[in-house]
Amino acid sequence: MSEEKQIPRAEQRRLQMADIARLAGVSVSTVSRALNGSTLVNAETRQRVADLARSLNYSINLSAQNLRLQKNRTIAVVVPYDAGSRQHISDPFFLSIVGAIADALTDRGYDMLLQRVDAEHLDQASHAVDSGKAAGLLIIGQWRHHDQLNELAARKLPVVVWGAQLPQQLYCSVGGDNVLGGRLATEHMLSLGRRRIAFLGDADLPEVMHRREGYWQALRAAGLQPEPALELPAPFEVSMAREQMQDFFATHPEVDAVVACSDLLALQSLQVLRAQGRRVPDEVAVIGYDDMALAAYSDPPLSSVHQPVSKAGAELVEALLKMLEGERLAPIMLPVHLSLRASAPAR
Repeated sequence: MSEEKQIPRAEQRRLQMADIARLAGVSVSTVSRALNGSTLVNAETRQRVADLARSLNYSINLSAQNLRLQKNRTIAVVVPYDAGSRQHISDPFFLSIVGAIADALTDRGYDMLLQRVDAEHLDQASHAVDSGKAAGLLIIGQWRHHDQLNELAARKLPVVVWGAQLPQQLYCSVGGDNVLGGRLATEHMLSLGRRRIAFLGDADLPEVMHRREGYWQALRAAGLQPEPALELPAPFEVSMAREQMQDFFATHPEVDAVVACSDLLALQSLQVLRAQGRRVPDEVAVIGYDDMALAAYSDPPLSSVHQPVSKAGAELVEALLKMLEGERLAPIMLPVHLSLRASAPAR
């Protein structure tokens, strides 16, 4: 048996606290108070101690402790900012899912702490739990950092993520069936007789990657090979996406259908196509993704892949509360379906 295993767990934790105290230049008792979120320790010291504890892999289980004592009924909802996609928090999908989460938390007697963190440093999302401000984390999107989310899960942090199911996933995710959604949208375009179908969206993002996989599957099943030239990795930022679409549609007049990875991109494509004198759906049919409320009010009304956002908010909250009670949860996949409107009508 190793020396470490011979040391009682409580003694190991005491030694770790001594290391943190030495590095922080404070007493062990101050470290203990800081890790328990005591206001007797100033905020700067609490943050310094939490950062050191994290770097030493010190297990801070404040969330479980606070929940047992009925002191902490706050959940941190984290919307990462990705500099590549530049998707704003005002994006209709973010607003919808955050609203659904807020409703579900209110129903269960919890408060919501809304946070924005750099998607390059998703580990910063743990600060709310480490400092005792929140009992657990709900993170909206995996972005490009599946590995960082796995690290949070490996630390036994209570975290549930809205996103796709990925290989070697350690954390619990809740998300729509993205492959099915991409396939349904593309199959519908094929049923309309369209054969030059463009895909809009950055497939470096996991959910978009799966939607593109569904698009590929439908094309291949119809005897067509996916063409990279018909894929535009457009960002979510409206002005940048619009600029790229203008060039793309101008150089690809043969495109007769568009499958976009979000309603926002689909709505931009409607405007660009109209500006270039192309009629929707007569010349180019368009389908978006998410089926936000605004889809029904565009001109023409936008067909879209419907995600059950209200149900998603409730599922995310339910999964996290079960995790706080000690349950181990597998990823949860929600069904999707097509909402057909005038931009790509039923046959």
